[in-house]
Amino acid sequence: MIRTQVYLPEELYTRIQLEAKREKKKAAALLRELLQRGLVQKKKQSLGNALLELAKIGAKGPRDLSTNHDKYLYEE
Repeated sequence: MIRTQVYLPEELYTRIQLEAKREKKKAAALLRELLQRGLVQKKKQSLGNALLELAKIGAKGPRDLSTNHDKYLYEE
């Protein structure tokens, strides 16, 4: 593992300490878990945004694109 320092607002630090005690974990372990979950969630959100952007591209195509996609892919 790599050691790092992070400055936290006092309120956030207190919340982390309380939650760590509640879960009977060290604050560092709790922070690692929270960061990991946050990064996974962020990745899911950016994948969702990418899919929405892809859908927007399709919205610019012909109105019958969803039903005649083979025609547009292979015939033209």
